[in-house]
Amino acid sequence: MHKKNKALSVLGIFLLASSIVSFIVFYFVVMASQQGYSYIDPESLELVQTEEIPEGAPIAIVNTSLGEFRAVLYPEYAPETVAQFIELAEDGYYDNTYVFEAKNDVYFAAGAADNDGHLPEDLPAEREKVPVETHQNLWPFKGALCAMNTTTEGGFFKRLFKSEQKYSGTRFMVLGSVDFSDEEFVAQFREASGSEALADAFLERGGVPNFSQQMTIFGQTYEGLEVVEAICAAELFDAPSATTGYTPPKEDIQIISVEISTYAAE
Repeated sequence: MHKKNKALSVLGIFLLASSIVSFIVFYFVVMASQQGYSYIDPESLELVQTEEIPEGAPIAIVNTSLGEFRAVLYPEYAPETVAQFIELAEDGYYDNTYVFEAKNDVYFAAGAADNDGHLPEDLPAEREKVPVETHQNLWPFKGALCAMNTTTEGGFFKRLFKSEQKYSGTRFMVLGSVDFSDEEFVAQFREASGSEALADAFLERGGVPNFSQQMTIFGQTYEGLEVVEAICAAELFDAPSATTGYTPPKEDIQIISVEISTYAAE
């Protein structure tokens, strides 16, 4: 009986170990397939941010305390995000809001009620729950407008298999660029990009590749990029805000207004 129990115990351990190994293999197979199935097809990739802007396309004219920049918007790729941004802009929501973070020429974050990054107390909760809209034709090039991610919903298994729902809100980021001057980094970047045209676009225009397909990109700066660069390079306080964790500029930078218009080549 003792030997039988011992055999059953060994068998149980073996089955448990096999189950764990099978689950781990299954998990990594699924993850590998999902990472490969990232909705990117190099053959059909259209880098719309590098193309000529069509007449009549919606644009945002962003007037800041450091100057004005203009960005074309992409409702065809990020309809819910663009719709909210336009509605808020036309309602004056962004008037006299603040830049509340700027990171080493890489990006700045704006659209907050104060320079610490707080939201207005009376902001409806649904404004911060716009589904993240990623698309293979939009990339985090220099000057891209990105909706800041807010929350993620999903149980254990949804998070495990990267199928949870991510949301963005009212605050937005405008991108600067990482440093592409290191030849070894550039070589590794080209090898990992999966698309020669995409790699060329990043190297020519600048941007933040590690933000790729991580957040909603809903616009692209086409005029006033020097203003974007100046804000991205703003000097920050040494410590982050105790309440929000953001590190604001030492001197206030404000979004004076956001005007929605349409593009005209002249």
